Amino acid sequence: MIDLGRLRALHAVALYGSVGSAADALGYTPSAVSQQLAKLERETRTTLLEKRGRGIALTDAAQELAATASKVLELVEDAELRLEEQRGQAIGELVIAAFPTATRGLLPAALPGLIDSNPALDVRVVELDPFDGVTAVQRGEVHIAVVHDWHNTPLTLTEDLSRTKLGTDPADVLVPVTHRLAGKESVRASDLVGERWICQPPGTICHDWLIRTMRKAGVEPDVAYSIAEYQTQIAMLDRGIGIGMIPRLGRGPLPPGVTAIPLQPAPSRRLYAVWRTATARRPAVAVTLSALKTAWRDRSTA
Repeated sequence: MIDLGRLRALHAVALYGSVGSAADALGYTPSAVSQQLAKLERETRTTLLEKRGRGIALTDAAQELAATASKVLELVEDAELRLEEQRGQAIGELVIAAFPTATRGLLPAALPGLIDSNPALDVRVVELDPFDGVTAVQRGEVHIAVVHDWHNTPLTLTEDLSRTKLGTDPADVLVPVTHRLAGKESVRASDLVGERWICQPPGTICHDWLIRTMRKAGVEPDVAYSIAEYQTQIAMLDRGIGIGMIPRLGRGPLPPGVTAIPLQPAPSRRLYAVWRTATARRPAVAVTLSALKTAWRDRSTA
C-alpha cells in the first residue's frame, strides 16, 4: 500500500513546482521531502524525478501519480471532516493566516477564548499578506485567512472559497506634529499635493489603494519611502519624515511626535475571514469564525 505521507509530498512538489517550495509549504526540510520521494520511488518501482536543465522535474508517471494523489487527499480530508462533524466537537489542527495588523489588533483578543473553550483544538497562526493568505487557503495550507481590501481595490475570490465580513477599519492621514497640516480637523486629497509619502511596497493592497485613491482625486502621490511595517512608518513620522495613511487596527497609541487627521471622504478597509467552502461544516472552522466575529464586535463596542 502506498504511504499517504509520501503521496502528500509528491502532491506538494507538483503543486509548488520544486522540492524547496514544497518543503516550505509542508513545514519540512528539503532533504526530508527528497527522502519521502525516494521512498515512494522504491515503493512504486517508478522513476518520479528527472534532471531537466539545472534543476529537477517530475516525470510523466509522477505527474499522473500526483493527480491521483490530489484526489486521494481530497477523499481523506472529506472523511476527516465527516468524522469531526459527527463528533460535533472542534478538534485537530486549525491554522489561521492573518495580515500583520490583524495579527496584532484582532487575534490576541480572539484566541484565548477559542483555545480555552476548545481544548482538543490545536490552533496555529501564520502571518501572511491578504493575497498570500487567500492563496494559502486555496492550497489547503491554512484553514482560515483574515484578509482585507478597499472599495477601489476589491479582493476577488474563486468559487471554491467563502467569506464573511468582520467589519470595517478606518484609516487616517498621519503627519509629524510639526507638519503644516497638523492641528486641522480634517483634510482632503487636494490638501496633500506635493507631499512625500511613506507607504507599503508596490504590489500590496494598501499601496495600490493609496495610488488609486490619490489619482482619483487628481493627485499623483510621491512615494518616497517604501516600508512594509506600519510601526516602522510611524517611527519615521515621529522623526519628522514624510506623511502616511495608516488604518486604526493594530496601530496603537501614537508617539508624541505624530498626529492623526481624518481624510474626507473618510476611507476604510473591509476585513473578512476566508475559508474553503468544502470545510464550512467542520466544527473547528465554525467556532473559529465565531471567535473572530466576537473579538471584532467587542473591539468595536469597547
